[in-house]
Amino acid sequence: MELRRLTDRVFYTMFSKESDRPVLGYINGQTRSLMVDSGNSKFHAALFNEALRKEGLRKPEIVAITHWHWDHTFGMHAVEGITIAHEKTNDKLAEQAKWEWTDIEMKKRLAAGVEIEFADTCIRNEYPSLSEIQVVTSDISFSGTMEIDLGGITVELHHVTSPHSDDSVCIFVPQERVLFIGDAVGVDYYNDCHLDKDKLRSLLTAIEGFDFDMCVVGHAEPVSKLKTVAVMNSLLER
Repeated sequence: MELRRLTDRVFYTMFSKESDRPVLGYINGQTRSLMVDSGNSKFHAALFNEALRKEGLRKPEIVAITHWHWDHTFGMHAVEGITIAHEKTNDKLAEQAKWEWTDIEMKKRLAAGVEIEFADTCIRNEYPSLSEIQVVTSDISFSGTMEIDLGGITVELHHVTSPHSDDSVCIFVPQERVLFIGDAVGVDYYNDCHLDKDKLRSLLTAIEGFDFDMCVVGHAEPVSKLKTVAVMNSLLER
């Protein structure tokens, strides 16, 4: 795994399509560091830590989650830092933590429409042994907004309206003019890939309100604010 530098104090890793590993972020403060999303497994989280070690960076003391989907949260049990998620995220994770992760039970959830085929396939690619799946809630939950001081740099967590997931959180680093949005711009895969344009308009208003240069998204290369807004407007016009 390669750790890429976006600014002097903000880094990210690339996504992987095979098992739907998302982009992970790293914000390096003077006293503490923060990881954006936990990865989709202990293997993903371990590769992230190894990439940090190669760059001479410490493991993150804090891990902030953008939304509940498995690829962003199933590594939470394996990270060493304090984990933070929105209260709606924890509600979903608490529900999943009660699930049995066996072939039979996964097929039942797929047949019942509780899970989607894409996630089921990618989970099986990431976990040859399904018994290794561990779902946990975060150590700290919040609602609305939350600000974290990392020493010389702050990180703001903002719960936003999103067509992708009701618990979506944008993570803003004002000093570096960077915004992490996870998959917030995406369709709702758990509702027949529906794109709620009212929610998208609300998200666009929120994103336009952040003073940033670069946007880090969940499954693509970082893009400029101008490009982010243009993509969202294009989706609204369809």
